[in-house]
Amino acid sequence: MAVMIPASLRGFVGAICAQAASRRLTPSALRHLTLSSVMKSKRKTDHLERTADVVRREVVSAAKVCGAADESPSVKRLRLLVADKDLSFKAGQWVDFFIPGVSVVGGFSICSSPRLLEQKRMIELAVKYTNHPPALWIHNQCTLDSEVAVRVGGEFFFDPQPADTSRNLVLIAGGVGINPLLSILRHAADLHRERANKGRGYEIGTIRLFYSAKNTSELLFKKNILDLVNEFPEKIACSLHVTKQTTQISADLKPYITEGRITEKEIRYHISKETLFYICGPPPMTDFFSKELESSHVPKEHIYFEKWW
Repeated sequence: MAVMIPASLRGFVGAICAQAASRRLTPSALRHLTLSSVMKSKRKTDHLERTADVVRREVVSAAKVCGAADESPSVKRLRLLVADKDLSFKAGQWVDFFIPGVSVVGGFSICSSPRLLEQKRMIELAVKYTNHPPALWIHNQCTLDSEVAVRVGGEFFFDPQPADTSRNLVLIAGGVGINPLLSILRHAADLHRERANKGRGYEIGTIRLFYSAKNTSELLFKKNILDLVNEFPEKIACSLHVTKQTTQISADLKPYITEGRITEKEIRYHISKETLFYICGPPPMTDFFSKELESSHVPKEHIYFEKWW
């Protein structure tokens, strides 16, 4: 699929990618270029500053908003058509999100599978409403055909190769931290379909998702998650937790819902030498479960976590 870079974005994207191409910048130099650019935010908790030491891809691609919907009362889902055919990502990674006219660079995890990008040149994001300028723009100004630019980064991902050892996955999500874990879940399902259809490829083990939110209206992607559970009941299971539910839980959700936080006892039950743990949510949550797993003698190289502020 050929996607033209809009004229209004060419100079915008070129501020980074043209210099990277002409000077063949290393990842370190590219990070420095980004941090010293006019797009750097002055906020101390800015995405670029928090992730300054994280490797990014060199490709900066123009993208166009081709779909938008409310995923919850506080979260908007975007679908972006990506112009550059060289842009790719691993399940679990995020994008730097550049908006013309907005000086602050956003950082948002991709929630779609890499296969959607491979097949349709699209990625999906889900962004919570906050006062951060990129989130405000997405919720208040973004429309269909809005033009942005994206660059992939992040060291939190699941990218097994066909001959790799089969692993079980335990995914632990809090709130909007479901985004990268949904990408991993969708990718694992794609790998399982491929092996079932072609008889080759990576053999995924079992996948267990633990996902906590304030209430059922803030449990994002409920239908997508349950569709995968029902499609692959022998492979995928989920436990959905709500901490401040005030309304009746619908009959279709009730079998999957637990009222109260995810407990360490639930997680410990799934510890094995074949299991990898991926955790994404508020810092206190990721700290708690990563330390619990370490104290239960799970090797550090089997624990992956991403913190979002």
